[in-house]
Amino acid sequence: MRKLLLAAIAVTPLMATGCAGRAPAPVQTVQMKDAMMDCTAINAEIAANTGREGELGSEKGGKVAQNVAAGVVGLFIWPVWFAMDFQGAADTESKALESRDQYLSTLALQRCPMQPMVGNSVGMPLMTAR
Repeated sequence: MRKLLLAAIAVTPLMATGCAGRAPAPVQTVQMKDAMMDCTAINAEIAANTGREGELGSEKGGKVAQNVAAGVVGLFIWPVWFAMDFQGAADTESKALESRDQYLSTLALQRCPMQPMVGNSVGMPLMTAR
């Protein structure tokens, strides 16, 4: 009985970290500051979001590797499975940033005088203010 109790106490911290990882904090698509944004601010936020999406992509790759390693080790030491990340914070936040960028692109089309559009390497139009 004592060994069972000690085992339960030893496993409890691992269970507390079940679904390890951080909770997603997605950005809102429409924000109050949008009404005051000019072309420069819109383009700056789109650029910042693009950088953040790159960071989230790296984080997602790291979490996949972590989950694979925990899954393999968990075959031998099953409590390790509680350290796997199933929250998908990077994926959720990346999708929210994509929605925000689409909204900001729509704002830019409405508010910014544009020169002829030129495609970038991804095939998306680039906008430049006059």
